[in-house]
Amino acid sequence: MDEDVLTTLKILIIGESGVGKSSLLLRFTDDTFDPELADTAGQERFRTLTPSYYRGAQGVILVYDVTRRDTFVRLDNWLNELETYCTRNDIVKMLVGNKIDKENREVDRNEGLKFARKHSMLFIESSAKTRDGVQCAFEELVEKIIQTPGLWESESQNSKLRLSDSPDARGGGSCGGYCSML
Repeated sequence: MDEDVLTTLKILIIGESGVGKSSLLLRFTDDTFDPELADTAGQERFRTLTPSYYRGAQGVILVYDVTRRDTFVRLDNWLNELETYCTRNDIVKMLVGNKIDKENREVDRNEGLKFARKHSMLFIESSAKTRDGVQCAFEELVEKIIQTPGLWESESQNSKLRLSDSPDARGGGSCGGYCSML
């Protein structure tokens, strides 16, 4: 008898304040978007939680805002922090350039792709506002975690993780041309 086993994965979402980390998560989990969403977890008073936040993570989504070059420039700082506190060296990393729905782009898609390749990361551009790339970002990250031996398996070798492949309200599982598997 082959029963489905629910496996919990720890996935971090990191990046500068205001890049849309919470909005990406809300769009993926609840299919909602709140332009007035306040950012609290990234505030300085939460920095003491950093080591426990990173511990045991299997995947990380590193987010920057394509309309703010400063958020792209500071990606190296986030990668250094990840390296410092992460307890796994096989963690799966995805770079997400968010807010592609906005007109005033400051970071070209190719710059993001080049950075991602340099640091062996998956890459996608997204918009939490319009849904573009959001579903795909999370699905590709989980898919890569599943494909990485020893990263998510429990003691039981027969455990399975199942992703729904049925189209739904969050975009039908279509990457819309935004995904780049590296």
